[in-house]
Amino acid sequence: MKMTKKSSSTLAGYIGLGLGIILIVFQFRQIDLAGVIERISSIGFSSVLILLPFSALHLLETIAWMNVFPPSIRAIPFFKLLKIQLITETISMTIPAGVAIGEPLRPFLCNRFIGIPLPAGVASVAVRKLLLGVAQGIYTIIGAIAGFSLLQSVTIPMFPVAVLGYIMIGCGIAVFLLFLFFLFVLLNGSAAQNVHRILMYVPFKRVKVWLLTKEAGFLDTDEELKSFDAPFARRLIFVLLIYILAWFMLAIESYIILCLLGVEISFLQVLAMDTAITMLRALFFFIPSGLGVQELGYRVFFQALGMHDFQDYGAFVLLRRFKELLWYSAGYCIMFFSGVHLRDAEGFSNGDS
Repeated sequence: MKMTKKSSSTLAGYIGLGLGIILIVFQFRQIDLAGVIERISSIGFSSVLILLPFSALHLLETIAWMNVFPPSIRAIPFFKLLKIQLITETISMTIPAGVAIGEPLRPFLCNRFIGIPLPAGVASVAVRKLLLGVAQGIYTIIGAIAGFSLLQSVTIPMFPVAVLGYIMIGCGIAVFLLFLFFLFVLLNGSAAQNVHRILMYVPFKRVKVWLLTKEAGFLDTDEELKSFDAPFARRLIFVLLIYILAWFMLAIESYIILCLLGVEISFLQVLAMDTAITMLRALFFFIPSGLGVQELGYRVFFQALGMHDFQDYGAFVLLRRFKELLWYSAGYCIMFFSGVHLRDAEGFSNGDS
């Protein structure tokens, strides 16, 4: 059963990777790479500014994560948690179906590097993920309203009228309500036990045996979630604001790049564009880093804005990808120097730990 699950996930990931590569080739076939590289080199030392929003994003996410551990966990070392944030995010974004490995790895590394019990780590990761989803919903609504006119100018095949603005607002509201609902369900104190009960209906003896051995862990996780009492739960509003600010770092990064390239565009236009691209990447989560999908989305928006200079487009998407390459290279360096290996991550995500 484990092998089948792993193979299916890996297959979907590699299919997504192949699709992403095809899209990248399609997008870059009209671009003069030599001219794009020359355009990028003209920015000079100011290009360092491009790295700042992504670093701020990781710092903000780490601060927020520190505040969603159960009340029983105190004095969490910031830099150790930041290291875990960088390692797991790198895995999630760079390998096929990486989210299925990176997210379960978080509580394991919290236990390994900080000594946080697994049930408390699992509880924090679950609350963190749901709050991040709620924040994305709010971020999408803000971006869609702020750039509604731009979104309406983007034509969608098979739709005779402009609808993207309404679709984005609807998506934002749906994401917000869905993740908020699951957050309330999670904090009712019996969510993990209910999940365990549902999984016990799986008609595979080995799975049932494994679930029975892990039943105590599910119960312990519920106990940790019950500790999110009313005063502590109010802290989650502060955490939600931090996550919303972290989402805004993506639009700020795009705005900085476009300004350095000399492109005349308003921040509200960039915000609308990036909220739509972020949602698009979420839909194609099985493609590592939204490879190809992100580039296709930006090209559509550049055309909607009347920006038909392929040099600007090529320089913009290459700078974004080069920034990711630098950050993820740093993430893998931290990972291997910390003694974390992909086989550890895969083993834990498959329930071997």
